[in-house]
Amino acid sequence: MKISGFSYVRNGIDYDYPFVEAIQSILPICDEFIMVLGDSTDSSREAILSIGSPKIKIVDTVWDMNNRKGGKVFAQQANTGLDHITGDWAFHIQADEVIHEDALPLILDAIKQYDADPEVDGLLFPFTHFWGSYDYIRTSRRVHKHEIRVFKNDKVIRSYRDSQGFRKYTSVEAYEAGERGEKLAVKKVDAVVHHYNGVRSNVVQNKKVYTFNSMYKQEQSTVNNNPKAFNYNDVDRVAKFTGSHPGIMRKRLEAFNQPFTFDPKKAKWKLKDRLIQPIEDLLGIRVGEYRNYKLLK
Repeated sequence: MKISGFSYVRNGIDYDYPFVEAIQSILPICDEFIMVLGDSTDSSREAILSIGSPKIKIVDTVWDMNNRKGGKVFAQQANTGLDHITGDWAFHIQADEVIHEDALPLILDAIKQYDADPEVDGLLFPFTHFWGSYDYIRTSRRVHKHEIRVFKNDKVIRSYRDSQGFRKYTSVEAYEAGERGEKLAVKKVDAVVHHYNGVRSNVVQNKKVYTFNSMYKQEQSTVNNNPKAFNYNDVDRVAKFTGSHPGIMRKRLEAFNQPFTFDPKKAKWKLKDRLIQPIEDLLGIRVGEYRNYKLLK
């Protein structure tokens, strides 16, 4: 049984993605790791090479900026990674996601447990979304609770819409022709994905958010001509993080010096979320939750 990790990045240094830590966090249980490197102008390649692992293979790409609608350029990069892996299982880690070292045995045990089970396509992971600093997490209904990150390397599984999730198709040609695909049947594993999408300096976060959003809007320029500091207080709800960070993140935690505090009285809610959130909190369920998977009991 062979496990293949894969990810993608473009100008990860300039946008302060913890992509090196992302790779290193799952590398111990991977037999190979495919890093799809977009046409970067920073030192992302050197950072990947500095890991010094023979498991890592870099695949160079040029992002098709004429194919951004709906984040399809992200899906293209994820699919490139899928096309190059050779393992029985695929482990997708995004450039701002890191797995705790304590979770690796749980993931490996689950892969072994379901390897021969034809009903199981993959594994579902819970997410913790950091916001403003490494001490806070966003806890509102606006962030996704779970997503698929490990699945069997079935060659008809492709990235769905953008690269957040995956589906199974009748063929690659059908996928390219617009087939909606079939949701993957998954088992949940209690291995939390630490999502560090909201921890950067104010200036870099503003640049990152603008560029990221431009990857979904074909008509929007990728160049932000009015850079400003990102306002982390423009958020609905956050809470203190009480868990432990992956050990591989220690240096980033020590180097981060941008203070963040949250005043609930100044929370910025959308009207719909303000009305629904108390109901969700009371019932312990997500009303109208988007689930791009079939959860097996």
